[in-house]
Amino acid sequence: MLKAVIFICLLGGFYLLFYQGRILVWLSRILRKTQTDMDLAARRRGLENRKQLMELQRNHSFWFKVERLLYYSGIRQRFPAMSAEIWVAGSLMAVGTVFVTAMAFGGMRAALPAAAGTVAAEALVLRYLRARNLREVNDNLMKLLDFLGNYSITAVEVTATLDQVSRYMEEPVKTALEECYMEAQVTGDTSMALLSMAEKVEHPKFQELARNMEVSVRYCADFTALVNSSRRSLREHLRISQERKAMLREAVVNMSLLLIMSAAVLLTVGHLINMTLRELAWGTIPGRIGLGALGVIFLLFWAQLQKVHS
Repeated sequence: MLKAVIFICLLGGFYLLFYQGRILVWLSRILRKTQTDMDLAARRRGLENRKQLMELQRNHSFWFKVERLLYYSGIRQRFPAMSAEIWVAGSLMAVGTVFVTAMAFGGMRAALPAAAGTVAAEALVLRYLRARNLREVNDNLMKLLDFLGNYSITAVEVTATLDQVSRYMEEPVKTALEECYMEAQVTGDTSMALLSMAEKVEHPKFQELARNMEVSVRYCADFTALVNSSRRSLREHLRISQERKAMLREAVVNMSLLLIMSAAVLLTVGHLINMTLRELAWGTIPGRIGLGALGVIFLLFWAQLQKVHS
């Protein structure tokens, strides 16, 4: 009797052991299937976002600009669920919260500057993120062309080549190349994938390369001439960019000297007529005219800075 009980217990133990192994295999299959479905859903969501982006470009220029700003700043790559509507709603909510809080403690005089400061801070952060991404693309673009030059790229395998090269790139070029490959695999439309990739990176030469590759996909089988031409064009662009940066540094020095000399002249005049710098600048008509002239000069200088960095 005891042997029968031991046999039954052993039989039940082995059955449970093998059944547990089957459960683990079943769970592993479910996990792999779930991961595959999630990847496919992410690719489809990226395609839908691209379609929405094209639709916004045609019909709603404001929303298209917001979408492009999210891509250029890298926010869309870090937070794929972020959309133009969510960003605008969140920004308005943040500004409203700051406005109400400042009004509760300091009244309207404190609320308006606080709200304006919040908007300015957001603009500065976006500007910094865009400038950082632009520098990263500028540093990686020549390396991208060098890698592409080592491949015998044809129209059939262009996105696969971009996917292979992407592992050696840095953000935001890395994500743009990977998304281009995934989009081409899901949709089968290489041309639209390349055009979509051009809209996700803020760099004139990267966008030019993507659009030229899209044209070559339709009319050319070999990309060697395109890569060589793009490499020469990029070298020329970098040379001109260095010259513009040198001119910018010289302009900053000149503007600083102008500001220092203006302050020195005002201090000298104020000392002669026994007036402080603030009274001379804000309390007299010549002082206000001088401040207005300086303001116009600095606005023109700021506009030139924007052109240099664009």
